[in-house]
Amino acid sequence: MIPNNVWFVTGASKGLGLTLVQKLLARGYRVAATSRNLSELQQAAPTDNPNFLPLHMDLGNEASVQQAIATTISTFGRLDVVVNNAGYGQVGALEELSDQEARQNFEVNVFGVLNVLRAATPHLRAQGAGRVFNISSVGGFFGSFPGWGIYCATKFAVDGLTESYAAEVRPFGIQATTVKPGYFRTGFLATGSIGRPQTPIGAYQSVRDSQALHDEQLNGNQPGDPEKAVAVLIQASEAPDQPLHLFLGEDAYQMAANKIGAVQQDMQQWQALATATGFDN
Repeated sequence: MIPNNVWFVTGASKGLGLTLVQKLLARGYRVAATSRNLSELQQAAPTDNPNFLPLHMDLGNEASVQQAIATTISTFGRLDVVVNNAGYGQVGALEELSDQEARQNFEVNVFGVLNVLRAATPHLRAQGAGRVFNISSVGGFFGSFPGWGIYCATKFAVDGLTESYAAEVRPFGIQATTVKPGYFRTGFLATGSIGRPQTPIGAYQSVRDSQALHDEQLNGNQPGDPEKAVAVLIQASEAPDQPLHLFLGEDAYQMAANKIGAVQQDMQQWQALATATGFDN
């Protein structure tokens, strides 16, 4: 481990974020953890630990994000590892979700990440080192889930911005990873962590079936162990070179392999026509 490292973890009051914070504190790291619900965070983690700094933060408010980063640095003296974990799921066919429902999911899952990166990167750049982990989803790589189009779109966006961010900050000694978990046994599928369409359309039976599958069969029965997931993340943070793409879980690996195979098949089938599109010399 790197005992002097200071971690900044968003969305830390439950789920993968809370498990990560607990594991980091047990290993002796210094951890600033944020939540929109500070009391929930304080109840979930040991507030008497001098290495733990619980913070209220509103991801959608740049001033709130900047204040949380500033408090972290003034308290611990530095910032080394940023984990953008905060986010929530949104179910609903693209046609049935309102503009407000769609934009709010992007506001938290995408623009919240950008707010943290804008506030944290100047400090990482100035010290010439830093690690960033943006928690995406296998749904940010494999989007064939009826009813999860907006959520997948937010996570595809996280993947794309992380790839560009990693290229931009590499010259400053900063490494970045997009983390793509499959199904892990957290509260992600619970009512408080997932939005449902306010005006569902009955014609979308495949979407209702997907909702029922996640609510009645997958919730509480996810195959992934969050303790093992965060152990992999911590190990990646300590490696000399962390991966740009980190898939977590056998299911994530299988879905990624299916996507790669499908893309390769489409490319091969249309290659002759699709590549004969240049100007004739």
